[in-house]
Amino acid sequence: MRDVLPWREPAPPDGTMGEPGARGRFGEYGGRYAPESLVEACREVGEAFREAWADPGFRGALARLLAVHAGRPTPLTPALRLSEELGVRLHLKREDLTHTGSHKINNVLGQALLATRMGRRRLIAETGAGQHGVATATAAALLGLEATVFMGERDIERQALNVFRMRMLGAEVIPVTSGSRTLKDATSEAMRAWVGATGDSHYCIGSVIGPDPYPWMVREFQRVIGDEARAQCAAELRTGVPDHVVACVGGGSNAAGTFAGFADTPARLVGVEAEGGAGAARGRLGVLHGCRSLFLQNGDGQITQAHSIAPGLDYPGVGPEHAHLRDLGRARYVTVTDDEAVAAAVRLARTEGILPALESAHALAWVIRAAGGGELPAGSTVLMTLSGRGDKDVAALKELL
Repeated sequence: MRDVLPWREPAPPDGTMGEPGARGRFGEYGGRYAPESLVEACREVGEAFREAWADPGFRGALARLLAVHAGRPTPLTPALRLSEELGVRLHLKREDLTHTGSHKINNVLGQALLATRMGRRRLIAETGAGQHGVATATAAALLGLEATVFMGERDIERQALNVFRMRMLGAEVIPVTSGSRTLKDATSEAMRAWVGATGDSHYCIGSVIGPDPYPWMVREFQRVIGDEARAQCAAELRTGVPDHVVACVGGGSNAAGTFAGFADTPARLVGVEAEGGAGAARGRLGVLHGCRSLFLQNGDGQITQAHSIAPGLDYPGVGPEHAHLRDLGRARYVTVTDDEAVAAAVRLARTEGILPALESAHALAWVIRAAGGGELPAGSTVLMTLSGRGDKDVAALKELL
């Protein structure tokens, strides 16, 4: 299917991607739609984060962990052969080269440090593709915390390697058998578990979803992607700023972190969703998992099941800030099919020697399609965040190829 929303010229920089308003909203999206038992817990997290984010000691400790443990900064890799084939200049921001193999470690190290600062001894997390679960288990082991990870039964079957990694790192992995048995239901179960454990546990949400302050806090922890990429582009590109900045979007944390580095530039921001999980492209206003945003719904307003070959994109909505960026016209959201994503993963592997996660392959698939269709003019510069490596998807790809 072709892109759903027409392209609009980017809105002029207007301070977008700053702090949300006092009510924790980005425009009409966001907020804190949490059970009464969690409202106070969310408020405490928000206050603790604001205090920590203003503390040079906290920021310095996180920067050190990102450097010596996660391996930052990650490189900006020119995709030379593929660029020649496509007629554009494609540069990959290599989050696949972080420790644990994805961007998820950036956010989790930040939240784990915050949990320690708050006196919490256990991390609760949800995971779809397993990368957030692995990152949570890793940070917990590093800092001496307990970790409990909720994962849909279907995703456990699809991502057996990451389940084994989590358990090797000492995390308890709890299968979720309700609903679609994927990321949406794992998130619901993780939030329920937090209700009864707010005194000693911190809910480590993996994306820019959930009640305030999570969409903002997770974006700030992921901003390191965009800030690094902005500096690297300034040093390596003739124009200093790429023409297009592209990232895959499920809940949308890697895209939010990337976009934050370029929101005040003329770069066109493109978020690429799975065809079966297009919350930004085809969702309607609703409330799920503590925030008001765009979600796939039926005629009665019930949340419908998402589908994607990439478990990390198998979510029926999008983070509230992405919904706001869409409304502003500052970012465009497009869709890619499973088949396009698989073909893009194979093409990157065979042209650049890089096997991307199927989530990241969605972003690449749009770049390939847009270059071939003339939407990306010849010679355009494109920055694409390669959010994770494809080891976890080898079994799925083996069945398809």
